[in-house]
Amino acid sequence: MNIIDELRWRGAVNQTTDEEGLKELTEKKQIGLYCGVDPTGDSLHIGHLIPFMMLKRFQLQGHHPVIVIGGGTGAIGDPSGKNSERVLQTMDQVKHNEDALSAQMVNLFGTENFTIVNNYDWLSKLSLLDFLRDYGKLFNVNTMLNKEVVASRLEVGISFTEFTYQILQSIDFLHLYRHENVQLQIGGADQWGNITAGIDLIHKVEGSDTPVFALTIPLMLKADGTKFGKTAGGAVWLDPKKTSPYEFYQFWINQDDRDVVKYLKYFTFLDEKEIDELAEKVRTQPEKREAQRRLAEEVTEFVHGKQAVIEAQHITKALFSGDVQDLTAGEIAQGFKNMPTVEVSKEKKNIILWLVDDTKIEPSRRQAREDVKNGAVRINGEKVTDVEAEVDPGAHFEGKYVIVRKGKKRYFLVKVR
Repeated sequence: MNIIDELRWRGAVNQTTDEEGLKELTEKKQIGLYCGVDPTGDSLHIGHLIPFMMLKRFQLQGHHPVIVIGGGTGAIGDPSGKNSERVLQTMDQVKHNEDALSAQMVNLFGTENFTIVNNYDWLSKLSLLDFLRDYGKLFNVNTMLNKEVVASRLEVGISFTEFTYQILQSIDFLHLYRHENVQLQIGGADQWGNITAGIDLIHKVEGSDTPVFALTIPLMLKADGTKFGKTAGGAVWLDPKKTSPYEFYQFWINQDDRDVVKYLKYFTFLDEKEIDELAEKVRTQPEKREAQRRLAEEVTEFVHGKQAVIEAQHITKALFSGDVQDLTAGEIAQGFKNMPTVEVSKEKKNIILWLVDDTKIEPSRRQAREDVKNGAVRINGEKVTDVEAEVDPGAHFEGKYVIVRKGKKRYFLVKVR
């Protein structure tokens, strides 16, 4: 299947400038293509992941993806989708973010047939006079004002700095066409105006028949109409320090039946036959949630590796069964991150006093005795029924944690200091 036909089947094409021409080009030769990301933060989240999944699909078919880290454009701010000016960052913060994002890209794309560049390297060399003479003359203000990315800001106002963003992004496309053999730019639906501005610039400078193309990806909404990628706890990050691999895995495994097939098409590299089989299982055996499990496995492995999938499944099984003894300290740090948490010393203590005085898990000694006698308390997965039993906080999990379960589902993480 041609790469453009595959993207169509996956529902991943919003707009293209010349779909037939792009299809013909990709069948004739391996092309260079790019997507940019501004270093406004030090991690991508899963909403950012969508266009980069498209680049990965091109890479797997032999094409050459180029990632532009926007050290130049990121320093001034992108007006896209914002109702106010972006707060400018220090250059030190921008550099930190550039390094972090570059590392994430290498993790996703590897080091073969893949290039990372930083637009600061060429934009910073432009003088004001060069910018105005060589590029400003080629942009019509009326046309720029009609671009949706600018028009949406006119009512509340937009600075000249952010107004010029589309010129800088256009210069990026021209530079990459000349120096990296890039002929296609991919971006979100809100980037259409910026991308086509770049095509217009290339056609003015290099000739109107220059084969360069734009492809944008639809805005992704969940079945309930809300924006994809947001949870009650905020964004789902690719950085494992911000969103643990276990939390990442759980995000995908908890997806709605109405969305899971769409996400399998967008976020996995499974073929049409396998996705159709999973879609049938969603229809006939939704309670097994096989499609969700496969989605969680595939995306977690792509972002965090196979070992992260194994650990996430191990944590999931342990939490479901209550059998937590075999978890590692690292797995506990992931799986119990959002559980009620207290800190205690390493001092050994009677279980009743420990539950009431040290951890405050129990409201009173009377209640603690009753719960222990009734078998409602488990320490590190083991049921404790003896009110004279002693808790040794440093005995398990490298001496870092104690896991308390009260009743069937209430877990507490006790950190040992």
